Amino acid sequence: MRKKVVVGLLERRVKEKDSRKKLILKSARTLFFKKGFNKVTVDEIAKSSELGKGSIYLYFDSKEEIYAQILLNDIDNFNRQVTVLLEKKVAASDMLTEFSTIYIDFFLNDSELFRILMAYMLQPAEMNLPEKLNSQILNANAKSIDVIGKILQIGIDSKEFSDEINLRQNQNAFWGLLNGIISLYIFSGAQTKRKERICSTTKLALEIFIRGLKKP
Repeated sequence: MRKKVVVGLLERRVKEKDSRKKLILKSARTLFFKKGFNKVTVDEIAKSSELGKGSIYLYFDSKEEIYAQILLNDIDNFNRQVTVLLEKKVAASDMLTEFSTIYIDFFLNDSELFRILMAYMLQPAEMNLPEKLNSQILNANAKSIDVIGKILQIGIDSKEFSDEINLRQNQNAFWGLLNGIISLYIFSGAQTKRKERICSTTKLALEIFIRGLKKP
């Protein structure tokens, strides 16, 4: 009986700890979205979470680590969405188009997330993250790019794309294409026309890109 009570208490503490961590991440995400990464402080995150500042540091070493965890959660969420594309019985070119739509919508819903992701990819050392978390983000991001490669392989296997294309170069080119177009518009111009411009430019770029993948 005593053992069951102890186990029950441990399980409850684990659940409470997990719940509190999720609350911190949720509160921090809202603040980052509203104010931007640089303007948010740990004190504000603690206040929004209705916790003491010391409690925040029980779960995270820094503001950077909090955002990195948010970033990791969101990348994992994106990967779950695009991995489903591989199971669809549609042309590979349609998969690439749908991948781009999901990716664009993902960041249009949170432009600050895109800013931090790009800053992290260009200068990961500046966030000074624990090696484990750093590796998790890099691996999660690599999974996103790998999905593109798998779609290209499906196109090759179905004879839709040329079997002479270089998978690695083309998956990286496609990834760069999307990020370049989003970067061009997401932080400039009228917000009301932002999605329209990103989508129209991506559509044109995809038509050219896919045309180059197909057999002569």
